[in-house]
Amino acid sequence: MILTGVSMLVIALDQFTKFLILESLQLNQSIPIWPDYFYFTYVQNRGTAFGFMSDMDPVIRLPFFITITVAAAFIVYSYQRVIKEENLLSRVALGLIWGGALGNLVDRLVYGKVIDFIDVRYDDLRWFVFNVADSFITLGLLYLFFEFVIKRRQKNTA
Repeated sequence: MILTGVSMLVIALDQFTKFLILESLQLNQSIPIWPDYFYFTYVQNRGTAFGFMSDMDPVIRLPFFITITVAAAFIVYSYQRVIKEENLLSRVALGLIWGGALGNLVDRLVYGKVIDFIDVRYDDLRWFVFNVADSFITLGLLYLFFEFVIKRRQKNTA
C-alpha cells in the first residue's frame, strides 16, 4: 500500500510541475530562480538520462521505454515482496523510484518525449536539465544503495 501511495503522489507532483512549466515557459526558455545557481529551463528529452538514445527511431524508442518500464515494475514488485513489512523507508524509496519511472513514462506516451526543467548551474558549469520524476528516482536509488552498503558493513563487522 505504501508503494502505491508514494508512487501516486510522485506521479501527481511530477505531472503538476510539468503542467506548470508547459503553461509558463516556451521551449528552451529559461528563468532564473536563484541567479547563477538555479533556473527553470524548459527542454524536451526524447532519450534516456542525459539524452542518451535521443536520436533513435521513435518506432524503436517507445517500445524500448515501455519494455524498460515493465522490467522496472517487475524489479520493484519483486524487491518490495522481500522487504520486511516494518522497513518503511525502503518501501518509500521503492515508491519514489516507481512513481518517477511512471511519471516519465506518462510524458513519453502523451508527448513522445520527457519534459525537463530543473537546471542547476555553478559559474560556467551546468548539469543536465532534469525533472521532479528524475529527482525522486535518484533519491530512492540513493537510499537503497546506502541502505545496502550500511547493512553489508554491519554484517561484516558482526
